[in-house]
Amino acid sequence: MHADRLPFHPRAVLFDLDGTLVDSEREIMEILTAELAARGRPLSEQERHFVIGHGWSEIYEFLRAHGPLPLSQQELEEVVYLVRQDRIERNGARELPGAAATVRRISQRLPCALVTGSSRAEAEMVLGALGIAGCFRALCCAGEYARGKPAPDPYLLAAQRLGVQPELCLAIEDAAAGIAAARAAGMYCIAVRAGNFAGQDQSGAHLQVATLEEVDALLDGG
Repeated sequence: MHADRLPFHPRAVLFDLDGTLVDSEREIMEILTAELAARGRPLSEQERHFVIGHGWSEIYEFLRAHGPLPLSQQELEEVVYLVRQDRIERNGARELPGAAATVRRISQRLPCALVTGSSRAEAEMVLGALGIAGCFRALCCAGEYARGKPAPDPYLLAAQRLGVQPELCLAIEDAAAGIAAARAAGMYCIAVRAGNFAGQDQSGAHLQVATLEEVDALLDGG
């Protein structure tokens, strides 16, 4: 579905992180796969696919249900964080087209929150690398809500922290789980194709766009 304006006037914009602002879904999956394989726990294609769009608690429980794991959830998060930290320090964050500029422009007009399945440490590291940490009034990260995406909990928490009714929030996502979470929270959801490397089904979104720059244009038009 395409449009040149939104059907309502959002009072807040809630952004996913991985696959929406930064091209990191593939990277996280590959790091996780490599680190576990090095410890004698290869991942199946099904397990690798599940990593995309889900938070740490959901990922860990899914992997553990399919076989023993050599690391605790905290240890696994730390291992992935350290590898990502090294890559970002050497090469910077892999920003998706127009991400930082779009967030800066939108945050000047509307309150913004980050709604992510990444840990707070990961989120703060990436936002700092993009230079947009100050654009978000709230961060909702893994471990801060009872159930992760596709449950609505992360988005409902973000709306609560911003003090905005869920139905007045615009959610920006890339993965099927995130889209389902935003819809379950009663939010209007836009899916961005730029970071959807695995071809996740985005048909559940109200609207699909190629890049974040189109979201900015829709807000100007709406």
